[in-house]
This record gives sequence, C-alpha cells and structure tokens, in this order.
Amino acid sequence: MLDNWHNIAKKLSDQFTVYTIDVRNHGGSPHSEEMSYPLICDDLNEFCETHFLSSASFVGHSMGGKAVMKLADIYPGLIDKLCVVDIAPKKYKPGHLELFKAMFDLPIGQLSSRSEAERLFSQQVKEPGVRLFLLKNIHRRSRGGFEWKLNLQSIFNNYDHIIDEIQLDWPFSNDTLFINGDKSNYVKEEDQTRILELFPNAEFVKIPNAGHWVHAENPTDFLTQLTDFLS
Repeated sequence: MLDNWHNIAKKLSDQFTVYTIDVRNHGGSPHSEEMSYPLICDDLNEFCETHFLSSASFVGHSMGGKAVMKLADIYPGLIDKLCVVDIAPKKYKPGHLELFKAMFDLPIGQLSSRSEAERLFSQQVKEPGVRLFLLKNIHRRSRGGFEWKLNLQSIFNNYDHIIDEIQLDWPFSNDTLFINGDKSNYVKEEDQTRILELFPNAEFVKIPNAGHWVHAENPTDFLTQLTDFLS
C-alpha cells in the first residue's frame, strides 16, 4: 500500500519525481478477483502510459519486489534502474496463514472503534508492529462499522501465486539493487546465485538493525543506499 512509502517518497521527492502506487486489491486501487504478477505489470504499464512515462526507476518491497522483478521480464523497456527490497525471486513457503485467519476472524463490520480492532486483533496477532501495519488497511464505513481497504478474499485466493517463483525469459542487465534487512531471513546468501543469473548487474546491500520492513525499521540507512543508487 502506498501509505507505507509516504515518508521515504517525501524525502526522495527532494531530488526525484516520485509516484507511489497501490497495486490492485490494495489501498485505493480497484478490487479484482484476478491477481497475478503479469496483471500487476500490465497495471504498471498502463499507469506509465497514462502519465506519459516512457521509463522510470522502480522500487518494490516484498510482493512489490516480485512485481517489479516480473516487470523486468514483461516490460524491460520501462525500467531505468531497479531496486528490490527484501525479497528473492524464489518460491516461498506459506507464512501468512495465521495472519489471514486473524483478519478473517475480525468482526470488522461490527467494530465501534480502532481501539476495539486493536484489542481484538491482539488476541491472535501478538507482534505490535505487525498489528499496526495490518490495521492501517481498515477504514470506517459511512453506514457504521469498518471495512478492509484491501480485497482480503482475493489476496487469499491468489496467495499461492503471490508466493510463487518469479521467472524471466531473459536476464535483465540494467543496474539492479537488492536491499535486505540484516535481521531478515527472506533473502539468504545462497539466493544470490539465482539472483545474479536473472539480474547479472545486481548489487546487494544489507541494512543494519532492520528486518523485513527495512524502509520502516531503518529509514535513514535505507534512504541513503537508495538515493546513492538512483543518483
């Protein structure tokens, strides 16, 4: 969701023209039963055409990182530089099923306040940072209660595809930066071999004192590395 990039985007805008995007089924973007990386790439291409962008540098975190890696396969001409944040092109084991359950169990239409959502959610989601991150996805309905901004059912239905391997027909040779948190286990040392096969000009940077949510947990060091790369 683009809200998660607000602070980074604001600081980047001192030097660059910045667009932040809600992918389909997230934030303010349209909901759809269909959700795949090729479709997200088509959405990004349409966005660029609408805004008269012949090329740009793309930054994506986690699922967004897989999306921009696939963009390098389908629309390589769109990309100047590529930055992938804390994700590898490999297939991942399901790791969010408990979070899905907690979100489905939340009686969101009957909630009276965000504090009530926090209290109920805390019974299943123990980590405060994860709770706050997920609860950013709720908003109050005009008729009372709350609802999810994201299309929870569609994301769940397409989850196997979301965690699947990203494959490229041809290596992407433009400058590429993989930024990982030093406390994260999403990208391992052995993943670099496969990454370099697909992105032969890739560089790797580890951000200290950061886990998977690199740009939120250590925004200063993250911004320094990203700005140096884009410049």
